[in-house]
Amino acid sequence: MSAAAEYANQDLTRSEVDASKGTLVLEFGATWCPICQGAQPLIGEALAGRQVNHLLVEDGPGRPLGRSFRIKLWPALVFLRDGQEVARVVRPSKAQDFDAALAQLQAS
Repeated sequence: MSAAAEYANQDLTRSEVDASKGTLVLEFGATWCPICQGAQPLIGEALAGRQVNHLLVEDGPGRPLGRSFRIKLWPALVFLRDGQEVARVVRPSKAQDFDAALAQLQAS
């Protein structure tokens, strides 16, 4: 993943996410957020070589998907298996911040 991640204005609904199959990591943040951009190398390293779908979702006021997950800080990564949240990582600062979440994702 490049150091300059582009968060997309995803038109996903919570019901679509809940109905998803397999593993999915929703990353909530904003392209202009320096904390989000600074975390990109860690996130890229943690998810490299893993069989997970990773979506970068632009978040902010009035964005219903982020509100449905009660996102308050960025970046926030929500780890899901078959539409069910199994773990989350908020504002990672080191690669080890992902260990428990990835283990939980694989164990589910």
